[in-house]
Amino acid sequence: MAKVDLSAGNVGRQATQHDDERRKRRATQARALPVLVVLTLVLLVAGPFVFGTYLMNVLVQAFFFSIVAITVDVLWGYTGYLTFGQSAYFGIGAYAAGLVFTHGGFSLGYVALAIGAAIAVSAAVAALVGWLSFYRGASPFFATVMSLVLPIVMSQLLLSGGEWTGSSSGLTGFDTFELPLEAWFWIAGAGMLVIALLAWMLVRSDGGRVLVAIRDNESRCSYLGINTSLVKIVLLIAAAIIAGIAGFGYGSFSGVVAPELTGFVLGTQLIIWVALGGRGTLWGPVVGTILINVGTAYLSGSMPFAWQLILGAAFVAVIVLLPRGLVPLLFKPLRLHTGAGAEPELIERKVSVQARQTAPGPAFQMTGVAKHFGTLKVLQGIDLVADGGELVGLIGPNGAGKTTLMRCMSDGAEASAGTVVLCGNDTRGAPPERCVRFGLGRKFQNANIFETLTVAQCLRIAGTIIERPSLLKRSDTLGLPPYAMEVVRTTGLDRKLGAVAKDLSHGEQQALELAMVLTLEPKIVLLDEPTAGLTKTERTQIGSVLAALAHQYGLCCLLVEHDLDFVAEVATRIVVLHQGRIVMQGSFEEVVNSELVKTIYAGTAATQKEASS
Repeated sequence: MAKVDLSAGNVGRQATQHDDERRKRRATQARALPVLVVLTLVLLVAGPFVFGTYLMNVLVQAFFFSIVAITVDVLWGYTGYLTFGQSAYFGIGAYAAGLVFTHGGFSLGYVALAIGAAIAVSAAVAALVGWLSFYRGASPFFATVMSLVLPIVMSQLLLSGGEWTGSSSGLTGFDTFELPLEAWFWIAGAGMLVIALLAWMLVRSDGGRVLVAIRDNESRCSYLGINTSLVKIVLLIAAAIIAGIAGFGYGSFSGVVAPELTGFVLGTQLIIWVALGGRGTLWGPVVGTILINVGTAYLSGSMPFAWQLILGAAFVAVIVLLPRGLVPLLFKPLRLHTGAGAEPELIERKVSVQARQTAPGPAFQMTGVAKHFGTLKVLQGIDLVADGGELVGLIGPNGAGKTTLMRCMSDGAEASAGTVVLCGNDTRGAPPERCVRFGLGRKFQNANIFETLTVAQCLRIAGTIIERPSLLKRSDTLGLPPYAMEVVRTTGLDRKLGAVAKDLSHGEQQALELAMVLTLEPKIVLLDEPTAGLTKTERTQIGSVLAALAHQYGLCCLLVEHDLDFVAEVATRIVVLHQGRIVMQGSFEEVVNSELVKTIYAGTAATQKEASS
């Protein structure tokens, strides 16, 4: 097996340098966050003694809006879900206070009822919207449209509520908390700070990186066993509850609730505030919300006919000149970011018991599998069986259906007919994440990775179903099974754990995806042209690893590859696919010397030559 030639001295020096860099980065980040928190606390404590009554009123409302803006940023900036619907949950919370205090009265029991209603109704609506938006097969565009419709529907319901909801006039004059303005300032400010810190901990944690992975490449997440729909629904419910509580606080403070609090305009404004402050920064939405609300409050009084034009021009200028928003520029001296952070220590972990155990029978079995696109028959009656320890080479001309066969194995909804059984589990109707939990790992033809994440983060996310990551912190270590560790060390990725995946070479990206698949500890590995575009050295390295997967670790590998010389080196059996059918299988010598195979490839070459001429 080809290895990267490094002397013990060089390895030791590089390890020491990496450790020093890790300590420096952690020290910088450890200093930056407390500085920001302390500054925020000083402003909150000193605010009532510095600001006037009018400004404090504006800031209290801005603090409540900022809490909702943070949830928008987590959903949009980190998870990639553009939502206009957070205003609806904010309005639900506000109306929970208004309706209960108006029609029931104000007491400790009614306060508990209003808060409970804000949480329960927001969660229930979010669960319904999430299920409709993220069910299997729904597009991101459909999810955004659903979020756009929600505030419109909520506003119409409130407008048609008559005296009970106050219709277009809303509800005013209800009894609420008799607290001084200073207390409201501290309560709203403290709530905003707590939510910001919790969100900061989430998005920087190992578990929070899954949100960015979903934003980058949701399909890859599914093929790593992550139920992305469930993750987004749970996240939406949590964000809705937070927005509902913020709305309850706003309604209790202002003593006025109106349909506009649930409306599409506020939902759009939240997106604008997030974009202006800095999408994907958390602190940007806070700054953007406060700046715009304060600016609007003063400009609307002094320049009633020009303030919207001024704010609009400022917004356009920031978006054009600072597409990442204001906060990344303002916080650059503090080096305060939610980036990769320090590289973890790479350790080898034992393969889990579940991954070592195999069900009686073959690793996978395909019986009568067919795939049709209308009248076009891509696969016809595929019968194929393979056991653990086999490396089956699947060859055939372009258009034979090789990649389609892999799709039918890895997604139970793909096959038009027939059955696929993985490690004793029938995959009929099973989504890719369930097929992965049956023991399947799939490597795509083109490197399918998370481009904005680092090598270490990609590998950690790949092991999510093996070792559930924390939602509050980052681990200092990264455990990989021995075969994944072999890929990482053989290809030199262990020295690039902090490198962003999109900056890797083509060969390194291919190796990273293979290591990610193996981190799942699969029993069956699908490999679609793993050596495409690799150098001779890289092909030798990958070939040694693939051979070890079957012969040393007992995995079942299905390899699609056009390079017959490479297939001859690693495969234990060859299967020939032509026009959607298996026409032959056997040893490499039997297949390549077959007149049938020679005729197939000669006919394909002649057809391609005629087409090109």
